[in-house]
Amino acid sequence: MMEFLYFPTDKSEYIPAVLMLAVFILLAGITMYFIIKASRKEEKKTENFSASQTEHPTKHHH
Repeated sequence: MMEFLYFPTDKSEYIPAVLMLAVFILLAGITMYFIIKASRKEEKKTENFSASQTEHPTKHHH
């Protein structure tokens, strides 16, 4: 029924899998950190832009 699941009797076969999992989790964490950092930077840029827009409203000619 579940032949695709393979549980080795020799537990040392789990070591490379656990190491790869740890590496991927670490890389995912680092990637997330940089995405959040970049997102905050963009937010500040947008904040500054909208603040400068409200300080100097464009004059409309009627």
